Amino acid sequence: MPWKIDLVLMFRSLIGDLDNAKFTDERLKQILTVGAYNVVNDADFSTTYTVDVGSVSISPDPVADNDTDFTTLTLYKSACILLGSEVKTEAANAISIKDGPSAIDLRGVTQNLNLIYKDFCEKYDQLLKTYQYNNTLVGQAVLGPYSPGSMVLGANQFDYRGNMFD
Repeated sequence: MPWKIDLVLMFRSLIGDLDNAKFTDERLKQILTVGAYNVVNDADFSTTYTVDVGSVSISPDPVADNDTDFTTLTLYKSACILLGSEVKTEAANAISIKDGPSAIDLRGVTQNLNLIYKDFCEKYDQLLKTYQYNNTLVGQAVLGPYSPGSMVLGANQFDYRGNMFD
């Protein structure tokens, strides 16, 4: 499946793990399926996606179908999930030690990682809102027989006596 290659590479570049130093491909695939599961629950797509987190599968393949909306939303949601986990892990290591003139302060790492985490989550929310806005029936209305707009629509069909024009 192309998503297991392409999405993993895009995800690596998004989170800055291009040298495969921190995360294995299998771990990233798991996070991507969790992200895809969340995206399926957050938005309605023209294609019905089936996401199985246990078997690490997304079908049909969004990369093969060129569904860039689903792909992008999945990447950003997955980055948000992963970085949230990283912030939690780094928060446990956020220490400050002073010994005479020497000092070690690891609190800044957590703060910077938290900023990146918030940025990815905000971008996901913005992308989701944009997708939802662009894929709704904006500007359409349901007019009933007694709506003011309905009277204007039918005004040209009848003369003042109620006879229909030919």
